[in-house]
Amino acid sequence: MTEFKKLYDEKIVPDMMKEFKYTSKMQVPRLEKIVVNIGVGDGAHDDKYIEAAQRELELITGQHPVITKARKSIAGFKIREGNTIGTKVTLRGDNMYIFLEKLVKIVLPAVRDFRGISPKSFDGKGNYTLGLKDQLVFPEVVYDDVVKVRGMDIVLVTTSETNEEALKLLSGFGMPFRK
Repeated sequence: MTEFKKLYDEKIVPDMMKEFKYTSKMQVPRLEKIVVNIGVGDGAHDDKYIEAAQRELELITGQHPVITKARKSIAGFKIREGNTIGTKVTLRGDNMYIFLEKLVKIVLPAVRDFRGISPKSFDGKGNYTLGLKDQLVFPEVVYDDVVKVRGMDIVLVTTSETNEEALKLLSGFGMPFRK
């Protein structure tokens, strides 16, 4: 059992049961999955960018990424339906908790001029989206091996009904929200 899973079971669940007056442990929101996505727009024209993004995402998450394709054509971006436009990984279980721990304890404090993450990036149903400007904040990524500096989206999917519950849940894990 990972440290963050133990933290959830022993500290977050009792705190949330008390605060939101749940009658059962099963009512307490939990982290369902984490989706990490790197968009590679120029990957439609050159495969080396996609392969580099896949390699980096695999280093960061420890899981093999899936290639994402365009659902429809967008002339302004010179993208046709079916073109490769990115890569993503869905983390669940222990891998999810290990990645969250790394994100909270190592990656976010390493971001330059970091003043906390916005508490306004919830979607209304308790899911949180976080964007990082570059992949170099992860300790596994070696600067010399990077083909192109890219940003990434990290989506934390919870089972909570409201943003307030999700904020409390993620704060319990130590997510550094701005005050």
